[in-house]
Amino acid sequence: MEAPQKLYLLDYGAGNVRSLVNAVEKLGHTITHIDTVEDFARADKIIFPGVGAFGYAMQALRRKGFVEPLRAYIASGRPLMGICVGMQVLFEGSDESPDEPGLGVFEGRVERIDSSTKTVPHMGWNAAHVVGAEAAQGPDVGGDRRYYFVHSYAVPYTACGRQYEFVHTATRYGDEVVVSSVWQNNVFAAQFHPEKSGSAGLTALQSFIERDLVRPSDLAEIRAPSTVEAALTKRVIACLDVRANDQGDLVVTKGDQYDVRESSEAGGDVRNLGKPVDLAKRYYDEGADEIAFLNITSFRNMPFADTPMLDVLRQASRSIFVPLTIGGGVRDITDPDGQHVWPAVEVAGEYFRSGADKVSIGSDAVYAAEAYWQRVADGAPPTDGTTAIEQIASRYGRQAVVISVDPRRVYVRSPSDAPSHHVIATSTPGPQGEAFCWYQCTVKGGREPRDLDVRQLVTACEALGAGEVLLNCMDRDGTNSGYETELIADTKAAVTIPVIASSGAGRVEHFSDVVDRTDVDAVLAAGIFHRREVPIADVKRHMAQHGIPTRTVE
Repeated sequence: MEAPQKLYLLDYGAGNVRSLVNAVEKLGHTITHIDTVEDFARADKIIFPGVGAFGYAMQALRRKGFVEPLRAYIASGRPLMGICVGMQVLFEGSDESPDEPGLGVFEGRVERIDSSTKTVPHMGWNAAHVVGAEAAQGPDVGGDRRYYFVHSYAVPYTACGRQYEFVHTATRYGDEVVVSSVWQNNVFAAQFHPEKSGSAGLTALQSFIERDLVRPSDLAEIRAPSTVEAALTKRVIACLDVRANDQGDLVVTKGDQYDVRESSEAGGDVRNLGKPVDLAKRYYDEGADEIAFLNITSFRNMPFADTPMLDVLRQASRSIFVPLTIGGGVRDITDPDGQHVWPAVEVAGEYFRSGADKVSIGSDAVYAAEAYWQRVADGAPPTDGTTAIEQIASRYGRQAVVISVDPRRVYVRSPSDAPSHHVIATSTPGPQGEAFCWYQCTVKGGREPRDLDVRQLVTACEALGAGEVLLNCMDRDGTNSGYETELIADTKAAVTIPVIASSGAGRVEHFSDVVDRTDVDAVLAAGIFHRREVPIADVKRHMAQHGIPTRTVE
């Protein structure tokens, strides 16, 4: 009887590798972490995932003494699969870390995606087009399937030089075409995340684990970049507000303009719409492109390591293979005993190790933006590396940091009535017929207003390193009246990072309307999905019928 293959995971501390381990186990295999240099000699196959900065990855490999053993492993002819930054470090270097050489397995450098013509990071579900002849025993990628990408740097696909020897698929993002996977001899690597790409990603991962990939040697012709079609879809995100009810059980709830309790006539209990993991799994099966858990309970009376949301993530990531975001409580935390202090970057790290791909920062983003503008006013450098946004982005990459914005309208008769704020004309007049408003940021779940507007917040946070904006609107929350398109369009114009539209969706037309009016990157809803008033499949079907590309579920 043939001995089972020894599959190993090369983890340099990149963040969420739990989802990859879960995906491997979902496929019926086991995987062992590489802990020592000697483990490279034991491995039959290695999977090398990576997120964050190119330089951080290479430095971490060097600290562990893994660079030369990895080179020797590749030279031995045994199979290696790289993922995201795990693909990028196989090239000669990266503009992200110019002084840090890569492994040089493949010709070329990693370059920054141009943000002057599109949002960066490239975040969402896109196609991977095979550029050469199909191979019967090749990686199972391509076709009409979509894969989850999240990156700010990429290898340009030029079809020149020696790219014909190793480029397997290419992907168009706006006016650029990038290498989305490579395959040469024993090495297959992908820019996208198969462990976060649903069934399409699991199929790609399975082909590496279970096949002996054989790259044909005669692929001298590959398609021109101009023939690679655009295929990026708009993301549909399901959001779950999670809190403890009066009995101490974690439930999914939904507020009406941020009030999550039933009326006094109905008993005044916390609105209970289901269990977090069960609902999240339902949304995954129904085709949600991402799932966001927003924790609205502080859990201050227990050590952070015992926080129930960590277990929610661990359970959810076992069966959900799309990106997971966790929000609420991403800040410096001191345990009740006063002995253990968790810096925000360590809080985020614990969430990533539990299965999250992104963390959402709310109140602390407002405080960071206020400090940013105060430093600007004082003539000091606007960034100092001390905020949670900066520290998390530096270690795990800006794509891992979402800022969640909870604004409300403040009406004024003219822009001169609010000279220190960004005022816009509004089609929803105020109580006294005011035709203008500015959007005031709030903290503490909308309970405390601040002297900061949305544009000030998002531009400061983008400069600090945030990679995405989750844009709510307290005036729209729970109304089912449609998104606050004026705010969304104005915010999209202010930043180059992706923006998620949230608050107000009540029917399928609201989703297509906000995309048509604002070209927002993603749409999010909560209550109407929880109560099945508007199924996710209906949203995607409607958007597709109106010419808005969406991911279909296999």
